Amino acid sequence: MSTLQSYIAGRWVGAQAAKPLHSAINGRVVAHTHEEGLDFAESLAYARGTALPSLLRTHFQDRARVLKALAAYLMERKEALYAISAHTGATRSDSWIDIEGGIGTLFAYASIGGKDLPSSNVLHEGPTMRLGANNHFIGSHVLVPKRGVALHINAFNFPMWGMLEKFAPSFLAGMPCLVKPATATSYVAEACTRLIVESCLVPEGALQLIIGGTGDLFERLDEADVVTFTGSADTALMLKAHPNLLKKSIPFNAEADSLNCAILAPDVTPDDPEFDLFVKEVAREMTAKAGQKCTAIRRTIVPANRIDAVVTALKARLSKTVVGDPAVEGVRMGALASKAQQADVAERVVQLAKNCELLLSERDGFAPKGEGVSDGSFFAPTLLLARDSATSDAHHLEAFGPVTTLLPYGEFEEALHLATLGRGSLVGTICTKTPALAAQAVPTFAAWHGRMLVLDREAALENTGHGSPLPKLKHGGP
Repeated sequence: MSTLQSYIAGRWVGAQAAKPLHSAINGRVVAHTHEEGLDFAESLAYARGTALPSLLRTHFQDRARVLKALAAYLMERKEALYAISAHTGATRSDSWIDIEGGIGTLFAYASIGGKDLPSSNVLHEGPTMRLGANNHFIGSHVLVPKRGVALHINAFNFPMWGMLEKFAPSFLAGMPCLVKPATATSYVAEACTRLIVESCLVPEGALQLIIGGTGDLFERLDEADVVTFTGSADTALMLKAHPNLLKKSIPFNAEADSLNCAILAPDVTPDDPEFDLFVKEVAREMTAKAGQKCTAIRRTIVPANRIDAVVTALKARLSKTVVGDPAVEGVRMGALASKAQQADVAERVVQLAKNCELLLSERDGFAPKGEGVSDGSFFAPTLLLARDSATSDAHHLEAFGPVTTLLPYGEFEEALHLATLGRGSLVGTICTKTPALAAQAVPTFAAWHGRMLVLDREAALENTGHGSPLPKLKHGGP
């Protein structure tokens, strides 16, 4: 058991234990946050006065090389991170997404910087344009590093990948970062930060870590700074409306609730390979990371005449999913990140069930495996069937766990309309064997989704799945 520390202005801060953080597996205390407050004026001054000049003495190519070296350094020490990540309730494959997915993001941005960016801090965007008749007056668009700090407020589900996917592009762009991980799993982010500091690869002040609250930090941001947030829509709205952000027009980017969907097209029958691919994809997105992925399939849109077949197939696959302590052999799904998260998902399932039929839940023989799991944060794979697809709460209410709602449709146009009711999502999937149906779906999806997967037997040979992190693509929502 340890007291986590913040890393502020080049030193570790925190010795007095405060809030206990519990293992998602058995409820035992694995760490405490620290009691000491933080001096955010000092933190920002250090980032702006020490880290920023140091970063600007390098260029894109230099910083790309640092990212590559840092990725290699972390990869060599990944097993220590896996051991810590286990407390979050993650299986080895769940932690792979977080740990090696995060490291892979560093490699990806290192490659982008090394191949596509110049040996300077001025990036010309597009061709030079002639503004005068005789070429004496020309114009060019250029991109340069902002002279500010990037504040990253991260979610609990992927404490390492969430941190590194934001740090990598910010560092490459020459901006020092203040990282505020979600408290519940902040021990993973702290462990990763310690390794980064120990590597001595990153300039002092280029990465600072905040354990606990943000105090008066928002009041101290200025026009050159940026804020990125991953978490709930309610929290995003509250932070975005902060008076100082509004007064100074400080950029605020939020990745919040995402009611991602998967559509089974009407051309797919239970005898087609696409049917099995669809069922497998939905089940995988429900159980990977116990459904705690921003890209997880929350709405499963299925032809009304295929509902029974899909329900039967999904229940059969999910019933074989062994839930429990990932250290126990055979376990394929772990726990939610905390007791608070467990209670939140349970409450939202109750709300969803008001206009849905509960097809699969903890009532169906749910018994997690492992010692002490009764004190853990486990949640049963849960299937709901909407009584009225168009008015279902599933279009605006997210249960951030192993939960999906089946939404029957009649005509294909209705399925596409249902997809839009999520009001903007990270990713959607259309499973079809007919290119014309995919072509019909893409324009509608593109208007409301950051990414779309067209799933068929040919793509299945190489596709990485509905919710896979793809660092080379922009996968955010509209």
